[in-house]
Amino acid sequence: MDIRELSVPGAFEVVPVVHGDDRGSFHEWFRRDRFEEATGHRFRLAQANASVSAAGSLRGIHFAQVPPGQAKWVTCLRGAALDVVVDIRVGSPTYGQWDSVQLDDRDRRGIYLAEGLGHAFLALEDDTVITYLCSEPYAPGREHGVHPLDPAIGIDWPTQGRDGQPIEPLLSAKDEQAPTLAEAERQGLLPTYADSQAYVERLRRG
Repeated sequence: MDIRELSVPGAFEVVPVVHGDDRGSFHEWFRRDRFEEATGHRFRLAQANASVSAAGSLRGIHFAQVPPGQAKWVTCLRGAALDVVVDIRVGSPTYGQWDSVQLDDRDRRGIYLAEGLGHAFLALEDDTVITYLCSEPYAPGREHGVHPLDPAIGIDWPTQGRDGQPIEPLLSAKDEQAPTLAEAERQGLLPTYADSQAYVERLRRG
C-alpha cells in the first residue's frame, strides 16, 4: 500500500497492491500502521457508511465543524466515481483549491481526508458503491455543505460515465440548496485552517 499526499494538504491518495488470479482478487484497503506513517497519528474509527449511487449522482461538498470535524477514509467497492477533496479551511494557503482521485473496482484506490476538508464525488456508473470509514459519528447539527457546482471552485466534473455515455449531475435537494463557498464563509459555516491544524496536532500528540 502506498499513501501519497495530494495537492490539498491533509488529503492522501491510497494506492493498494491488488493480488489477482483466476478466482478474483485480494487487497488491503486500510492499514493502521501505514496510515500512522503518513499522518503521524492513529485513525479513530467511529462510524462506517456505504452509499449506492446511480451514474451521475453527485454527492457533496460535505464537511463537519472543527473541532472535532470528521476525517474520512473512502474507497469504491463497485463501479466508479470521481472523488474530490476541496480545501474549505479559511486561511489555508490552498483555500478554495481542489484535487481528485478516481475510485473504482479495478485499481481499488482510496482517499483519506483530514478534519476540515470538504468531500464530494460523482458516480460514473450505475450501482456505484462507496464506503467511508469516519473518525466521528454523524452529527446533523454540525454537518454542512457547499454547492458542488460553485463556479468559483470550478471542479472539472466528468460529463461521461465509465462506459463513455453522457451523464448529467443529479443532486439531492439539500445539496442543490447548499451555499457557494463565498456564501458559506460569510455565514461563518466554514472551518478555519488554524482550528483544523490545531486539532490534527492534538491527535499527533495523542
